[in-house]
Parts: sequence; structure tokens; C-alpha cells
Amino acid sequence: MTFGAMPPPSTRPPQRRSRARRFVPLGIAAWVVLEVWLLIVVGDATNGLTVFLLLLAGVVAGSLVIKRAGRRAWRNLTESLQPGGPTAQPGKPGSTGNGNTMPMLGGLLLMVPGLVSDLAGLLCLFPPTRKLIQRRTEKLLNRRAGQGPGSFGEAFQQARIHRPGGKVVQGEVVRDDAAGDEPPAPPRQDPPLTR
Repeated sequence: MTFGAMPPPSTRPPQRRSRARRFVPLGIAAWVVLEVWLLIVVGDATNGLTVFLLLLAGVVAGSLVIKRAGRRAWRNLTESLQPGGPTAQPGKPGSTGNGNTMPMLGGLLLMVPGLVSDLAGLLCLFPPTRKLIQRRTEKLLNRRAGQGPGSFGEAFQQARIHRPGGKVVQGEVVRDDAAGDEPPAPPRQDPPLTR
């Protein structure tokens, strides 16, 4: 038997789980059940070989989409790192400003076994629905993210600063110490730690 001090009771009220933490696992479970049920229905209507070929076609198509989007992202990155490379102009087709997030998400959803995920992946690849999903997601992120200092919303807004013409202004702040703004701070000298 051990004798020791009892920890003090917690003064904080118990925290409630958020809605997302409560309902996301239920949504995932319902999605999996729906996927399995649809595959069984298709298998009963046709045969097992058809279901297997549908799943295989989804994996192959998804991997091709992801490969293509990855190559495009790599090409855009190397072009933007070249001296005098093109600047990002999101409105122009073929420019480095084109996002690869939705095609990669669509390819990933095509690779996930199931018919509902394949439909969602195709919606991410089809241009009109892709733009609609991007706009809705952007609105959701803007609304959900707080605009307080140091928050994700502030960082998101800072990353999207535009000039009046609609072009993205990229740059960095270069501090000229030779101008005599401030002398450099002396190095910190902390006392040595003793045991």
C-alpha cells in the first residue's frame, strides 16, 4: 500500500466534444456501409467480374489523374523557380496559377474502392463542378476561420492579397541594415545551467 498526496480536483468544467468530432465517425461509417451496399447491388445485377473491373478501372484512372496532376505541379514549380520564369496568373489557362488540388483529390477519390467515391472523384475532375466545389470550400474556410491576429483565417487572407487589377503581388521584405534603421541586437548570454 502506498501513501501519497491526492491530486487536487480539477477546477475546469468538462469540455464537450465538438459536432465534427461527434458526427464525422458516424458519417464515415455510413459512407462505408453505402459503398459496400452499392457494390453488392451492382454485383447482384451483373456479376462479380463486372464489380472487379469497375474497381480496377477506378484505381487505374485515379492513378493516371494523380500522375498527370503531379507532373503539372512539378512543371509549374520548376518554371516558377527559373530566373525570369512566368508569374502566376490564375485566370489564364496553362499558367502556373492553376491549382492541382482538385484533380489530385479527384484522382484519390477514384482510387478509393466504391461507386460513391468514384462519383465524387469525377465531380472533382469535371471543370464546372470543380469550380463550384472550390468556391464553396473557399467560402467555408473564410467563414469558419476566425479573423483574429495569428489565426488561420488571417494567414489565409494574407496569402490572397491582390492588387486592384486582380493580379497576385508576390514579394518579400528586405531589410537594409546599412541604412541605420536599428543596430543588430547583441547575442543573448544566458547563465549556465546548474544541477
